[in-house]
Amino acid sequence: FPGADNVTEEAFWRLEYEILIPAALEGQISAELAAGLRCRLILEGANGPTLPEADDVLAERGIVLVPDVIANAGGVTVSYFEWVQDLSSLFWSEEEIDARLDTIMRHAIESVWQKAQALAIPLRTA
Repeated sequence: FPGADNVTEEAFWRLEYEILIPAALEGQISAELAAGLRCRLILEGANGPTLPEADDVLAERGIVLVPDVIANAGGVTVSYFEWVQDLSSLFWSEEEIDARLDTIMRHAIESVWQKAQALAIPLRTA
């Protein structure tokens, strides 16, 4: 878009981020790539953007990885809400859907986070 600078794919992965959100393709973050990432947190917006061997590298480097099953589960959860509403012939307002989604997603990440901390395991394992 106008005013943007083009960067190569290699340069993109070497930029410094607070939060990196790979949200397009699976299998993008290899162990080699993970070794050079400069971020504190990865939120997997895509399905499976981090290869399994990269998980260990990220953990060793202290980079927190929020796996796709938590980070991008909102869409699937809302699809479930639609199914439930259709079966019940009930129709919730957008505010009701947002409130239900917020409750479920907060509970999910808090439960997974607590389990990971208690067992000293990665979020994906928890």
